[in-house]
Amino acid sequence: MAEQDDRAPESTDRRSSAQQLLGDIAPRLAELTDDVLFGDVWARPELARRDRSLIKVAALIALGRTDQLRSHLNLALENGVSEEELSEVATHLAFYAGWPAGMTAASTLKQLLEAR
Repeated sequence: MAEQDDRAPESTDRRSSAQQLLGDIAPRLAELTDDVLFGDVWARPELARRDRSLIKVAALIALGRTDQLRSHLNLALENGVSEEELSEVATHLAFYAGWPAGMTAASTLKQLLEAR
């Protein structure tokens, strides 16, 4: 009797995240996201991806861009930023970007970590 494979089937969608999210409505924006933003800006050697993640998370918190915050918190964790460091960014920015911004960031981080 063959063993059952309980792994989720591998996705056959080879499009980038930007293509999946925007490709049908804004294909040029998805292309620029892939080629310029992630293909060039994020690949530049002057800053490590970890540092870019910290900057991006801080900017999203300060600007109140909560729609994108969750995915960039995940990316920051993948790029080597610790949970404690992300918590500290939220705390620090509460004093500079406003208490609601810091609280929203901390709450988003908490939800993300609980879901992992």
